[in-house]
Amino acid sequence: MAAIAVIGLGAMGSRIAQRLLEAGHELTVWNRTPSRAEPLSAAGAHVARTPGEAAAAAEIAITMLRDPAALFAVTEGLDGILSGLRPGAVLVDMSTVGPRAIRELAPRIPSDVGFVDSPVLGSIGEAEEGRLKIFAGGEERLFDRVRPILAALGEPLYVGALGSGAAAKLVANSTLFAVLGALGEAIALGEGLGLSRGSVFDVLAATPLGAQAERRRPAIESGEFPPRFKLSLARKDAELVVAAARDAGIDARVAEAGRSWLADAEDAGLGELDYSAALKLLTGAEKSAGRQ
Repeated sequence: MAAIAVIGLGAMGSRIAQRLLEAGHELTVWNRTPSRAEPLSAAGAHVARTPGEAAAAAEIAITMLRDPAALFAVTEGLDGILSGLRPGAVLVDMSTVGPRAIRELAPRIPSDVGFVDSPVLGSIGEAEEGRLKIFAGGEERLFDRVRPILAALGEPLYVGALGSGAAAKLVANSTLFAVLGALGEAIALGEGLGLSRGSVFDVLAATPLGAQAERRRPAIESGEFPPRFKLSLARKDAELVVAAARDAGIDARVAEAGRSWLADAEDAGLGELDYSAALKLLTGAEKSAGRQ
């Protein structure tokens, strides 16, 4: 069993930490809001006072943070992760921050410390059950070292050099937002052309969107979108997708459309709901509610 630190105990980080604790690893945790660490402390985890203290206790330090700004905030400074990492340790960033942030952080990592980027595809349920898809980038020897740890969390897939994991996550997320936008616009188009909602879903069942339409139908009809992947986080991820496409010289019009729908939905006050709540705007439900 390994000595592991998990830094960042939000919805995903706390569940990742719990899985590792249940797997028998020696666990140290840190979170900016200390109360988030209390359930893990009660289960046997050590709670560090600073990110650096957490990293100093670990062979493998895992970060799961909201965005690039949060990642740099906990890695740098006198109390930051980089000040505490032992020689021979490995820093594993599981946040969704995009390849640009990974490239910026890499030169700051001490030369005697390894670095792997391994963001995840999946949400709360997958994290609790150890069914996450994990995209890993970095030196293959480092991936081989951390693979048994990642395997407790889901299915690790090595995708290439450092930054490749972050890139793979954006590719995966770009499809989520594109499908959501296509589904919502198709429903709105059908109803705008005079089809009943039932007929629209019957039609969609015969298309490549059939499975998504069936999955999303109860939420669309009930108007309830409990958060599994918060819309505010999805907007952040969509903005990373668009920025990465721009950096790569890719004409990503579909990605920009998905980003704009998520931005409008958050601006409409839906940010704390699941990202699929953007369907309220896409299908016109939010506009209709506002007119009542």
